[in-house]
Amino acid sequence: MKDIKCDVVIIGAGLTGLTLAYYLTKKGKKVALIERNDKVGGVINTGNVDGFVYEKGPTTGVLGSEELVQLFEDLQSDCKLELTNPEAKERWILKGNKWEALPSGLFSAIQTPLFSLKDKFRILGEPFRKKGNNPNETLSDMVIRRMGKSFLDYAVDPFISGIYAGDATKLVTRFAMPKLYYLEQDYGSFIKGAIKKKKEPKTELQKKVTREVFSVEGGLGNLIKALEKNIPEDSVFCGADNAGVEVKPHGFITTFSDQSNGEETKISSGKVVTTFGGTALADILPFVSFDQMDKVSNTSYAKVVKVAVGYKKWEGNPVKAFGGLVPTIENQAVLGVLFSGSLFRDRCPREGALLSVFVGGVKRPDMIDKTDDELKNIVVEAIRKTLKETKEPDFFEINRYQNAIPQYDILSEARLQAIDSIEEAYPGLFIAGNIKDGIGMADRVKQAVQLVNKL
Repeated sequence: MKDIKCDVVIIGAGLTGLTLAYYLTKKGKKVALIERNDKVGGVINTGNVDGFVYEKGPTTGVLGSEELVQLFEDLQSDCKLELTNPEAKERWILKGNKWEALPSGLFSAIQTPLFSLKDKFRILGEPFRKKGNNPNETLSDMVIRRMGKSFLDYAVDPFISGIYAGDATKLVTRFAMPKLYYLEQDYGSFIKGAIKKKKEPKTELQKKVTREVFSVEGGLGNLIKALEKNIPEDSVFCGADNAGVEVKPHGFITTFSDQSNGEETKISSGKVVTTFGGTALADILPFVSFDQMDKVSNTSYAKVVKVAVGYKKWEGNPVKAFGGLVPTIENQAVLGVLFSGSLFRDRCPREGALLSVFVGGVKRPDMIDKTDDELKNIVVEAIRKTLKETKEPDFFEINRYQNAIPQYDILSEARLQAIDSIEEAYPGLFIAGNIKDGIGMADRVKQAVQLVNKL
C-alpha cells in the first residue's frame, strides 16, 4: 500500500477540481487530485475525427466571472481563448417549423412573430410592476408575471432548455437564475436593474467579464490539457476505484485502489474537497448521517444526449448563426442545435458544417434509452425538416449523459442547507461541484478560486 501525506485531497478532476488543484499548487500547497475515470476533465472532452473537431460534452462557455477571465490570463501561454465568430451571433427560435431570429433590439422586438402583440406592449410596463414576494417562485411564474406567456414560451423556455435541459415550471429562480432574481429584488425590475448595473463603476478585470460566448482554440479539451500540464504529475491519480474518506482526530484519511493493478493508496490530509454530486457521495463520505446525505444525493438531474453531426459539404439552409433552440410548445424531439462549425475556426471542412444537437432533458428523459439508430433517425429528420439538408451526414457521434445537469428546483434549499451543516460538522471537509453555486464553466472556476481562499 502506498502511504502519502498532503495538504488537500481533491476528489473529482473535472473543471472545478482541476482549477482548485492548479491554484493550490501555485500557492505552494501539496495536493492529491483523485479521479475515478482514466483521464481528467470530467465531461469536457474534445474529439477530432476526419476533419471534424467536436465537443463530446459542453460546446461553449460564457465569460461570466472575473475568476474565469483571470484563469485564461494565467494560462495564456498554454491555451488561447477563442470567441465566437461575430458573423454567427444570431440566435434562432423554432416556431411552426421555421427558425425565427431572437430579437436583439427594440426594432426587431416589435417586428418579431415570436411574441404576442399584448406581451410586446406589456414589456413596456415591466419597470413599473411590483416585485415578487415569493422566494420560491418558479422561473415560469416570474416571467409570466413580469413579461407575459409568449415571452415564457418563445424566449425563456427554450433558453432554459439550452442551459439546464430543464423545466421552467420547476426551476426556482432564486437558485437557478440568481442574477435575474436579485435584479428584481434589488432594483424592482429586470430592465431598471440591468440599466443601473451597467452604469456601476467597474475594475479593469470586471470590464473583461463581457458575458461573451467562448471556446478554446482547438477545442475546450485544450483548457483541460493546460490545467493538467501545470499540476505536478505525481499529484494526479486517475483510475481510482472504491474511494472513501475517514475522519481522524487531526484531519482525514482517503483511500482508493488502482483500477489497473488493484494496488491501494492511503492519503493523509488536513482537508478534503469533493467536486461531484449524485449518489456516489454517500459511498465516499460514509460518516455523514443518512438524513443529511439524502438531501444532497437526492438532487434531480437532466438526462441529456449530445449528438455531433458533420457534413463535408453542406447543401442545406445557410447556418451562419449561433444555433437554434426549440420551445417545448413546439412539441419537437430535439432541444436545440448549435452550429459549431460556424461559431469557431477550423472545426469542419471549409464547405462543410458541424452541428451539435441536444436531445432529451427533464421533459424527455426517455430519449436517453433510444437506440443509436433511433436517435440518428430523430436527429437527421430534424435537420432535414428545419434546415433542409437532405444528405446523410458524413460524421455522426452520440454521447449519453445520465446525470448531465443538476436541477436547481424546490429541493435546492434543503440541499444547500445540508451541505452547510455537513461542512460545519466536519471542519476541513468541503462539498463543491455543480450541485451548488451554479452549473456554468464560469461558476465552476469561480467556486474553485473561492475555495482556494478558504483553504
